[in-house]
Amino acid sequence: MVMIRRWALVAGAAVTLASCGPQGGLDFSNFDPDLRGWGRGGLDTAPAAARAQPRPVPDQRGVISYPGYQVAIARQGDTVATIAARLGLNAAELASYNAINANTVLNPGAVVALPRRVAGGAPAAASSTGQVSDPFAGQGVRQPNAAATAGGAAAVIATTLPASSQPRQHVVAAGETAWSIARKYDVSVNDLAAWNGLSAGMTLRTGQRLLIPVAGKAPSATAVVTAPGSGSPTPRPPSSTEPLPNEKTKPASSAVDKPTSPDLGKTRTAASGNGRFRMPANGAIIRTYQKGKNEGIDISAAAGSTVSAAGSGTVAAITRDTDNVPIIVVRHDGNLMTVYAGIEDVAVSKGQSVGAGTALGKVRSQGVVHFEVRNGFDSVDPEKYLN
Repeated sequence: MVMIRRWALVAGAAVTLASCGPQGGLDFSNFDPDLRGWGRGGLDTAPAAARAQPRPVPDQRGVISYPGYQVAIARQGDTVATIAARLGLNAAELASYNAINANTVLNPGAVVALPRRVAGGAPAAASSTGQVSDPFAGQGVRQPNAAATAGGAAAVIATTLPASSQPRQHVVAAGETAWSIARKYDVSVNDLAAWNGLSAGMTLRTGQRLLIPVAGKAPSATAVVTAPGSGSPTPRPPSSTEPLPNEKTKPASSAVDKPTSPDLGKTRTAASGNGRFRMPANGAIIRTYQKGKNEGIDISAAAGSTVSAAGSGTVAAITRDTDNVPIIVVRHDGNLMTVYAGIEDVAVSKGQSVGAGTALGKVRSQGVVHFEVRNGFDSVDPEKYLN
């Protein structure tokens, strides 16, 4: 169990990769491989794979109002400055509160936390006591809805959602990634990105305020039980209405006609040999790839034997988990990466070019190597890429 828990901690290590090569491709600067549960008996990732409820729809101003705080949802081309102007807030204050430049163009759907509550259809104002409260601490100052905006325009009625739908919030600390935050709250990283309008690269900034998706309702486990034979008619067997066919059975001693045997030497095909990668260690696969449960394969190998690069590429990152156990990531052409865990005595360094078969390290005493193939950020079945 100690070994398995140590392997599960591999998911907590943040892998910071070098920028892409001259061929272009994805930016892996925030890549953080989630290896939870790849050891037998490891952590259950079923809660993280559950779908969350959809994020509530904002009002006409782009504001979602919860009992404890409010957030604005960015529209196409919005900046913090344009949102502040729309809501009657100070742009510099709103930008500082969200740790972003006031003129930076936001992703459509990005969440901008409001430093204080704004009334429906009226500019936001400080509380009567002069206190500025932190809505992410659940201390938002409520203000009555204004009857009309300046100039006599009709006011927007701000509907406050029920407390049961209010999500938790998280302020991003230095070194955190979307993957580590999703693991912390047992939510899907895709749901976290959808709720907060994150970019495809899952880029975060220190001080950014995130909404944690509200879990969806689990399907009912109660099965519908019906009485035997109810609901559909019982089919009538053919033998009850038609006679059995008149079959003529040959004696067992009868000669059997043998077809001409094919020449397998002429018809067989050679091994495909189209696999992109070689096995990183000599041994048998003891656990296969299962999307969402085991993002790679586990290979049983002799302790102390060599773990080698599956293909030519560049060592993009060498990181360690909290027990100082190494993880090696090698970047290959075509946005492919390979990840190696369960090794020791690392024999390569970050930025080093390696070829297929180059020694990366040794198999640890536990005798299991975890191997992943990633296409961009998505895991794929390694066996489809092996020779």
